[in-house]
Amino acid sequence: MGVVQLFSVVEGGSLTTPRGFQAGGLHCGLKKTTRNDLGVILCEVPAVSAAVYTTNIFQAAPLKVTRESLANRLLRAVVVNSGNANACTGMQGEADAYAMRSQAAEVLGLSEADVAVASTGVIGENLPMDRVARGIAGLPQALGGGAAGAEQFTQAILTTDLVKKEACVKLEVGGREVTIAGAAKGSGMIHPNMATMLAFVTTDANVESQALQSLLMDTTNLTFNMITVDGDTSTNDMLLVMASGLAENEQLTSQHPDWDAFAAAFRHVCEALAKQIARDGEGATRLIEVRVTGAVSDLSAQRIAKTIVGSSLVKSAVFGADANWGRIIAAAGRAGEPMEPGTVDIRLGSIIVLNGSKPVAFDEEEALAYLKGDTVHIQVDLHGGLGQATAWGCDLTYDYVRINAAYRT
Repeated sequence: MGVVQLFSVVEGGSLTTPRGFQAGGLHCGLKKTTRNDLGVILCEVPAVSAAVYTTNIFQAAPLKVTRESLANRLLRAVVVNSGNANACTGMQGEADAYAMRSQAAEVLGLSEADVAVASTGVIGENLPMDRVARGIAGLPQALGGGAAGAEQFTQAILTTDLVKKEACVKLEVGGREVTIAGAAKGSGMIHPNMATMLAFVTTDANVESQALQSLLMDTTNLTFNMITVDGDTSTNDMLLVMASGLAENEQLTSQHPDWDAFAAAFRHVCEALAKQIARDGEGATRLIEVRVTGAVSDLSAQRIAKTIVGSSLVKSAVFGADANWGRIIAAAGRAGEPMEPGTVDIRLGSIIVLNGSKPVAFDEEEALAYLKGDTVHIQVDLHGGLGQATAWGCDLTYDYVRINAAYRT
């Protein structure tokens, strides 16, 4: 019997679909093109907020500023720029991040503690604050409560991304309709432990702050921390969630009868965004999904799945549509996790290529056709326990090298 899904996907939904949110974006001159490079999300009421950040030791200045703003777990706005990471820029970088916060607070009529800051782009270059200041001054006019404002925001946060990333769902909580939506950017420097990305989630749910923070951390470990493109973790990664409470449901905590449904809907949004990031990896032509079952624990399965999906040899084989299962089992074996070497099964989609760690004759042409598809599912059953996990990545192509060889120029 299948699991009943207690939420529904909102086609065309966006960050501004939940009650109380506006968004907008504009071009202020940080990018050489005319693509938007400055955006804002605004909530009409103080929103219960939570965040998780990159694990890179060298953390960009905006993360420090956002942590300070989140001290009371409430936010009204987040201002984001792309094209410049404001990372490894010393005291000047910190001053610039604080200036972005104060300038945004002033034009939006908020206190500085109401505003979070995020940046993404080239590391080690100071922000041209004259351009940023002019852009921030124009943000109130750029704000909108409909899909158009959200569209301008999602465009403003992109760097080498080819497409925007969005997701939206709705569900009932205590008889009230609740909406959860998200937008993200990320294409390169993507690796587990907070992928190289910026992601923003909005909801109109009334949810207790500590419960929201715990949910965010748990969900991140199963979604954004299970993707990789190139094994590099950025200095600027941030995942921020804002809950307006305007659905006026009874406050959600882990004890609420609808908590599991809310958590499942929240995970769906995060997983959808994570998979979109992996699919849009720099130069990628295919999404790779690795499902590991039969591990000694879920944590062990996570480590094995991430090792397989992050293997340059596995990624290259998928790019070449080469059903080389030896790359897969070799990656699993070097993950450093306990497993019985004589009981492993591997499937490429529905094609069995290894059974009980023994090669199985398969149709090479059928495998070739499957591996040329948009999504490649790799299933690894270790037959050693109940642990299971899924990780996502993409193939490794010539274009990845081309893009990153000239990223700064």
